[in-house]
Amino acid sequence: MITALAGGVGAARFLTGLTKLVKPEDLSVVVNTGDDIELFGLHISPDVDIVTYTLAGIVDETKGWGIKGDTFRCLEMLKKHGEDMWFGLGDRDLATHLYRTQRLKQGFTLTQIASEVCGVLGLNVKVLPMSNDKFETKVRTNAGWMHFEEYFVQRQAKDEILDVKFIGASAAKPSPGVLDAILDAETVVVCPSNPVVSIGTILAVDGVRDALKRTSARVVGVSPIVAGLPLKGPADKMLRSLGVEVSAFGVAKFYSDFLDAFVIDAMDAGLRSRIERLGIDVKVTNTVMKSLEDKVALALAVLDS
Repeated sequence: MITALAGGVGAARFLTGLTKLVKPEDLSVVVNTGDDIELFGLHISPDVDIVTYTLAGIVDETKGWGIKGDTFRCLEMLKKHGEDMWFGLGDRDLATHLYRTQRLKQGFTLTQIASEVCGVLGLNVKVLPMSNDKFETKVRTNAGWMHFEEYFVQRQAKDEILDVKFIGASAAKPSPGVLDAILDAETVVVCPSNPVVSIGTILAVDGVRDALKRTSARVVGVSPIVAGLPLKGPADKMLRSLGVEVSAFGVAKFYSDFLDAFVIDAMDAGLRSRIERLGIDVKVTNTVMKSLEDKVALALAVLDS
């Protein structure tokens, strides 16, 4: 069994390649919920939806989120009412949020709902929200504290980040199946996601980091930083705000207490010896996923690490 820790577009793309090599029923994906936000009374789980839509083959690949071919008529009408609809919600995408919100009000958990959505979409991969408890990532800029999605989407991640905090982290428990998925796996993959707001959130949930240290599985990470820059998103600003070196080495050190192997891009081959001195095996390959072939080749490299 393979278990992946995931969040965001990079993870979803990597998982597309992984599912070409692993039976869907043998794959569990623990997904960040720190990005979850309530808008217009709806509970939105951006990373859970990106992963689910991508694996189900219905994601808008150009944007990396939402449903391909979706319309935005509801959004357009809300704008006519004077609402500031800075978060893109397609009409079919809205159905997911409406369903999730309704089921939450009926007493169902995020995990149960994620399983139901996977079933409707014909997806056999086990998608596990990291926690069913309220967990919210906030960042501080010169404009003050704000929800991560406000920073990332509304403000387009233009501001420098001064601090990051996880609201609810001290009380958040892993959702059912998360710890077992890590402890019972043959391989645990830390996807090429933002180390702070996609993976760091998962690590902050009670028991997760300890499970990664205790598991007999081989824990393999993929660097989301190539030649000192993130391929997508504000991971550089996030790492810098925590005093972490913005490099493949910096990410490897950030994960060094549980990592067995780390996959880095060929452009970072010069960092290999530094990372190996942390006691981590290193594989050098192409990590930039421009095609399906790239995604499959990267997944194969991870499984062989």
